[in-house]
Amino acid sequence: MSETTTQASEKQLTATTSQDLLDQLLKPEVQESLTTLVEQLPKLTEVVNVLTKSYDFAQGLANDEVFKSDAVHAVTEMMEPVVHSAKGIAATAIEAKDRAEQSSETIGLFGLLKLLKDPQAQKLFRFAQSYLQIMSEREQQQK
Repeated sequence: MSETTTQASEKQLTATTSQDLLDQLLKPEVQESLTTLVEQLPKLTEVVNVLTKSYDFAQGLANDEVFKSDAVHAVTEMMEPVVHSAKGIAATAIEAKDRAEQSSETIGLFGLLKLLKDPQAQKLFRFAQSYLQIMSEREQQQK
């Protein structure tokens, strides 16, 4: 008895769903959309084929251990100079900090004038001047 009730309710549900689908298909905007979709099927097929090929290619690269190893090696090789420079800058900054903390020397006016003539100080001042000019120009552009 319960099987008969279940089958009857399934048939009724299917009939209701079919009627809803037919009601939707009778709407002019749905018919227009379906017509457009059917007209564009060749293009859609082409796009799906390209996407499938792209996915297969990416999947192949993702599963290729040699490619992954080469990519890691290439990135490591490119980053090595950057890491080396960053380590050098950090080491220099730490050493300068340590020296400054150990020194109790007072820098007077003549010491400051002597520092102004130092080539590294001049390089720093030119950099600071250029940086400030660029920041000023960008600030003017934003206004």
